[in-house]
Amino acid sequence: MKNPCSSVATVVLSLIVLPFPIAISAQPGSADKAAIEAQVEKCRKAFEARDVDKIMACYAPGDQLFVFDAVPPRDYPSWEAYKKDWEDLFAMFPGPIKDHISELSVTVVGPVAYTHKIEDTHFTTKDGTEKELVVRETDVYRKMGGKWLIVQEHVSFPVNPGTGMADLMSKP
Repeated sequence: MKNPCSSVATVVLSLIVLPFPIAISAQPGSADKAAIEAQVEKCRKAFEARDVDKIMACYAPGDQLFVFDAVPPRDYPSWEAYKKDWEDLFAMFPGPIKDHISELSVTVVGPVAYTHKIEDTHFTTKDGTEKELVVRETDVYRKMGGKWLIVQEHVSFPVNPGTGMADLMSKP
């Protein structure tokens, strides 16, 4: 007859030892994290190219998208509303755009992920003047049809509560 203590010890030992090779050999969500990082870069390049269609390909369609942008109105409750916001931005700044992303953080939890980053953008106005703005951005992604799409975005500037003025350069 088998010793019941040795059977229990075998089960406990297997529960302790077996998970380690799995945890060490594969980072959960690493392929999804890389896909989201690639999507962020694709959107950044589309922004610099002023390509509204490619920018909007990064977002969930219809009313699956909700955005708090740094500019009025208070919110953009749909893909169509946010597309108009991009068109208005490019009309306001018709010249070249240079965009730099820093402090990108990506967290993946199953079919949902979120990112936060700092975006430093140099716009060119109608008269050729350069305008630099630094924003904070948080995006929520959902995996839809095998592709990561932004379903919620929040773009903001820090505000000095004493003056009520936005800090458009947003330095740490």
